[in-house]
Amino acid sequence: MPDGKVFFHVDLDAFFASVEQRDHPEYRGKPLIIGMVGPRSVVSTCSYEARVFGVHSAMPTLQAYRLCPNGIYIPGDMHLYSRVSKQVMGILREYAPEMHQVSIDEASLDMTGTRRLFGPAKQLAMTMKRRVKEEVGITMSIGIATSPFIAKMASDYNKPDGICLVSPGKEQVFIDAIGLKKLWGLGKSGMKVLEAHRIQTPAQVRSYELAQLQRMIGNSFGQFLYQACRGQDPGIMYQKSKTHSISTETTFIEDIVDEQTLCQILLGMSSELMARSFDEGVMARTVGLKLRWGADFRTITVQDTPDDPILNADQIYAMARKLLLSKWKSGQGIRLIGLGLYQLYKGDAPMQDSLFSENEHRKRKLDQVIHSLGAKGVTMMKASELASKDGQNT
Repeated sequence: MPDGKVFFHVDLDAFFASVEQRDHPEYRGKPLIIGMVGPRSVVSTCSYEARVFGVHSAMPTLQAYRLCPNGIYIPGDMHLYSRVSKQVMGILREYAPEMHQVSIDEASLDMTGTRRLFGPAKQLAMTMKRRVKEEVGITMSIGIATSPFIAKMASDYNKPDGICLVSPGKEQVFIDAIGLKKLWGLGKSGMKVLEAHRIQTPAQVRSYELAQLQRMIGNSFGQFLYQACRGQDPGIMYQKSKTHSISTETTFIEDIVDEQTLCQILLGMSSELMARSFDEGVMARTVGLKLRWGADFRTITVQDTPDDPILNADQIYAMARKLLLSKWKSGQGIRLIGLGLYQLYKGDAPMQDSLFSENEHRKRKLDQVIHSLGAKGVTMMKASELASKDGQNT
């Protein structure tokens, strides 16, 4: 790839499942599902062997069990995954002048101007993949393009353990090759809207002017499609924070309309963010939630900065759930959900303590013990207790 903008999107292949298969040879080559079977549980991720049966992340585990009754179902260990993620991200930061960690298993890297240091982009991607495989023991896929958006889709193109480079000037050709159904961010509900207008290909989208698309399908959705189908970056990947932050987000295969499922996903995200904050040795003053609706592509962000310090995963989850219910109405389809910690500061003690936070301090100490030990049973016990509390509040 010649000089110019260069972005890598790195996606760790079936990350949680890959870590478990690395550590447990008996799981290798078998359908492995991270998520206990129960009425309130959802799949965190699953191995590629399980995906053959139609299992995917954010699916209720009871549904996954119906599709794959002979699969191996385990609770998972977010603290272990956080430590492995930190190891991988540390390797990536050795090469990237600028990096945005999208979630525990994804990162967008601005590699512009690194050719003289590390060689051609594809050669560098191979070096990164080799190091992660040798030093961490898992595989990852890398998309390379002139924008974060195209790089994201390219990272999915040759999964698992692949590299896909979209050369400058070939972005529109790439979009035509993958088609609308694999256009990142579109989803099944978006496809239904387009099919209602007899639009089935990127070329058909390009036959409309921007104003026409926006009149047909809405301003946000129309703007996104107009740019995306021309191979342009619509700017929906992530928003740069003015200060350091820790965040995670996921885009669903199907829009999520169920409150319990959304809350279960936020519960997992809260544990992930708490674990990553321990790894980075930071505390947060603000929790932020990001939602994208499937129907019209509208995206909102909302934040809350409490008077009391944020000490543990329970608090993050409680704030996230409150923010969700303040903006979301039952039955609305959610295409993307993200959760973040903001206004971070170094240290393990709150800037301003509270007279009424003794119980929260105890919960934080328990979180820290779990993080240091990687105690799976205790982690799931806490999650189960929190889900039970959630049920009492609904």
